[in-house]
Amino acid sequence: MDGDFIGDLSWRGLLHQTTSATLAAHLVEGGRLAYCGFDPTSDSLTVGNLLPILVLARWQQAGHRPLVVMGGATGLIGDPSGKSDERQLISAEKVRDNIARQQPIFGRILDFEGKNCARIVDNANWLLPLGFIDVLRDVGKHFSVNQMVARDSVASRLTAREQGISYTEFSYMILQAYDFLHLHRSLGCTVQLGGADQWGNICSGIDLIRRIAGGEAFGITNQLVTKSDGTKIGKSESGAIYLNADRTSAYRFHQFWLNASDEDAIKFLRWYTFLPKDAIDDLAQMHGRDPSARAPQKALADAVTALVHGDAERLRAHVCAAALFGGDIRGLDEQSARDIAADLPGAMLNGGDLAGDGRLVLDLLVDAGLAASKREARGFLESGAVQLNGERASVESRVTVASLLHGSFAFLRRGKRQWAVVRIDSTLSR
Repeated sequence: MDGDFIGDLSWRGLLHQTTSATLAAHLVEGGRLAYCGFDPTSDSLTVGNLLPILVLARWQQAGHRPLVVMGGATGLIGDPSGKSDERQLISAEKVRDNIARQQPIFGRILDFEGKNCARIVDNANWLLPLGFIDVLRDVGKHFSVNQMVARDSVASRLTAREQGISYTEFSYMILQAYDFLHLHRSLGCTVQLGGADQWGNICSGIDLIRRIAGGEAFGITNQLVTKSDGTKIGKSESGAIYLNADRTSAYRFHQFWLNASDEDAIKFLRWYTFLPKDAIDDLAQMHGRDPSARAPQKALADAVTALVHGDAERLRAHVCAAALFGGDIRGLDEQSARDIAADLPGAMLNGGDLAGDGRLVLDLLVDAGLAASKREARGFLESGAVQLNGERASVESRVTVASLLHGSFAFLRRGKRQWAVVRIDSTLSR
């Protein structure tokens, strides 16, 4: 084995619970198979989902085999864990499409070749063929309703009378337990990984394996991680931070990590990177000597962006940030311009709005939210505080089709840090 999985999780502050004192002995022999399930109710995973993927990667680095289980069947129901109300059901077609959209991220982080190669399976392959009576007779009889209603994911919903819980979501833990049983019998899977909110479901699977297959299985949960202010990781003022570039650009993704608070940066380095302890300790010391340099945040943003999007996109994120900081927007390639535009406030026009002499920058400052009124906009322009696509604008300056960057963007800068973008939607001019 290449490392101590439990010890690594522990020093990183990720270990929550393990189900058995004999787990360490079970892991002495390499090549153990562990699975973690992923919910396909969205077309992209978020940085919150990135953590369990990285736990699987650490499991693989420790000499074991990771198994990704896509919820093609359970996604049709939805896990009630951590939810205060009933999930909206989505179609089977949408679930399949979401799985296809989610899968590429695993290939960027896990190794699918070699002795301890990762594998992806879909629980629709074994859950959908099951008959209802067979499940009730062969599986349901091993579950105590008394114990099921005591589980946190159910109990919290039962006390909220205005919401409650449907039989559909109430049955979710039976399906997840059956997943573990099926994987144990068919693939020899002995460990389930998950967040702390999955503890009850994991224990149900272990118990079902013992009762039906007479086998031994284990569970390992990681802490449910939050930022230092108690808020959920993966949220920003402009919404969730996704792992797919078409939902969250690499530039915005890089900025999310770069803007981590001082209290969170070192913690996130332990959770979200593969940097060793010595390197993280060095970054903590550098931060202590010069907090303004933000060394941990820069290392964090670079490491996670390269991991999820690749090194080329990490470099592109640097180019975008440098352009915004220095104001040299004209040198951006089209994709970089699009990435920045997606992260800025502004206004949308159609091509016809710029016909003839175009629009006054003075008007667009108001439209884009950089000025409260035309009078205020005029003051900014007269003082030389406004740039259009990197060039100083005057009261007479206009945005025309010819002045657009890459035929689509008019980047407006007020002062050093206030940015907005006017985007041209060509479909509106047809």
